[in-house]
Amino acid sequence: MTPRILIVNDGADRTGALASRLRWRGAEVVVAPLAAIAFDSNSPSGLAIPGLGEALPNAVLVRSIAAGSFEAITRRLGVLHALGRLGVPVWNSAQAIERCVDKSMTTFLLQQAGLPTPATFAVEGRADAEEIAARELASGPLVLKPLFGAQGRGLRLIQAPDDLPAPEEVGDVYYLQRYIRRPGPPFRDYRVFVCAGEAVAMMSRRGDDWITNVNRGAVPEGLSARHHEELSWLAVAATAAVGANLAGVDIIREADGGVLVLEINSMPAWSGLQSVVTVDIADAIAAALLRSLEASIQGAALAPRVPADAGRV
Repeated sequence: MTPRILIVNDGADRTGALASRLRWRGAEVVVAPLAAIAFDSNSPSGLAIPGLGEALPNAVLVRSIAAGSFEAITRRLGVLHALGRLGVPVWNSAQAIERCVDKSMTTFLLQQAGLPTPATFAVEGRADAEEIAARELASGPLVLKPLFGAQGRGLRLIQAPDDLPAPEEVGDVYYLQRYIRRPGPPFRDYRVFVCAGEAVAMMSRRGDDWITNVNRGAVPEGLSARHHEELSWLAVAATAAVGANLAGVDIIREADGGVLVLEINSMPAWSGLQSVVTVDIADAIAAALLRSLEASIQGAALAPRVPADAGRV
């Protein structure tokens, strides 16, 4: 059987290398924006997918979900939920994406799993945020992050309650995380790429600014082997905590040497990371997904058959 893989890509082109590696490994690949997949009650599956019609893919890889209205995002995530309900493996599932997009839920799940992460508070209303700031700033600055933000956009260093933005600037939701002091400048943090329970690649990001995202000018750097074991177990455990098949895990080292998970990206890009590692990240994803499909098929074939008349007297 030739596996049919649907790559969902609503944004910039992130699919070329991934589609190429999947095809090289024998898969049929269809690329479609999530916005174009329709709920269709006339279809046997209830969905209509461009390039597949009424047929279902054997698996789905979600590379990006474009910005949209609350209604549009709800419908798009509903499509991913529907695919999962139909038994189609989705990397990552709608639930995992929702957990990672909402930083407060990510933090909650990390804390519940007993994984190290900075002290974090998420509240509605500036008055509650001011109360937290007044109490917590005695121990050092806080970082205000957009609840749904990414790539370092919208981060603010809070050193006094008056630094908090107006409610309309943050949707009246204040996500505040302890600022982790570290040596610098230059400042460093780590990105670990996890796929199918394995840390397949990692890098440090070095920048003159405390926000060390590559798109903010930070420079990706390779890591020596001595970092790998320490960072790998933490990144793999964090990915498992949110239920993701693949993720980019951001880790920071405290001044005393301890490591903490900052965020988990369920739809990570890897161009910066690929530039400093030898492993082919796209091929690692393709291989892991196809192995997972093959294992599922073999498992189904080996499952005991229940006779049609079982239970009849």
